[in-house]
Amino acid sequence: MNSSSLFGIWLSVPLILSWVTPQVSSSWWYMRAVGSSRVMCDNVPGLVSRQRQLCHRHPEVMRSIGLGVAEWTAECQHQFRQHRWNCHTLDRDHNLFGKVLLRSSREAAFVYAISSAGVVYAITRACSQGELKSCSCDPKKKGTSKDSKGTFDWGGCSDNIDYGIKFARAFVDAKERKGKDARALMNLHNNRAGRKAVKRFLKQECKCHGVSGSCTLRTCWLAMADFRKTGDYLWKKYNGAIQVVMNQDGTGFTVANKRFKKPTKNDLVYFENSPDYCIRDRDAGSLGTAGRVCNLTSRGMDSCEVMCCGRGYDTSRVTRMTKSLTQWTL
Repeated sequence: MNSSSLFGIWLSVPLILSWVTPQVSSSWWYMRAVGSSRVMCDNVPGLVSRQRQLCHRHPEVMRSIGLGVAEWTAECQHQFRQHRWNCHTLDRDHNLFGKVLLRSSREAAFVYAISSAGVVYAITRACSQGELKSCSCDPKKKGTSKDSKGTFDWGGCSDNIDYGIKFARAFVDAKERKGKDARALMNLHNNRAGRKAVKRFLKQECKCHGVSGSCTLRTCWLAMADFRKTGDYLWKKYNGAIQVVMNQDGTGFTVANKRFKKPTKNDLVYFENSPDYCIRDRDAGSLGTAGRVCNLTSRGMDSCEVMCCGRGYDTSRVTRMTKSLTQWTL
């Protein structure tokens, strides 16, 4: 067998695996739709035994994860708001996104990364706000330290992001670690990239103490940035996502196109090209773009030519009348 034939076989592996492994859906995403923690642990379909164990042991953490689902899905929809696929969620679907994520595409890579990041963010924030029994502020940030501006004292409440990352890895990755196929490895890689993205924007904040703001003493703490920064960063990674294939021993990836660099731990990876998302396709999970609003003057992804896939579009002029509010001062 020549090398080109061998390459062709390995290139087709992810495609085959994505077709025959419907369990790629991350059913823990459905936790936002379930009520109490006990009901959640027993009724969210598809949780593996390790996830159910963590669910029963840490019900308050599960509540934070469930509430966090709304935040990271909103961020996903913000990032894709001008694209054919707009991160639309299906409330009655156990994996939120329907069949669209069964394909090992760059959209799937982004969703796994942003959801993993969302779990880290939600848990870490809950720790700092005193909502969890299992964690609090970062216990390592004590005493005196130095930075480029001089000496300072650790004070306030530093976000305990290491706990958030540790719990997120144990819970989110549990299902993927049970699988040994290509898609599981892809999901694990993108999950980790999402967790690392949150920590990337951990910043030091300080408060000065002294006469007339002299700042003779400083108290500092570490705080997560707004989740939008993580979303913006992962969006850039989505646009630069690297297509890969499995290596021959099935333990890792190699780039599909040798002209591109090997992916780092911060990069997003995917196996399959995305569908065009132009028309409704139940098998592909595509809702199509019919009825979407496009920008007539744009030349980007939200332009009418791109959004409507060359099918043409309708224009309308809308006149709105609003009441003016006059404020009188006496």
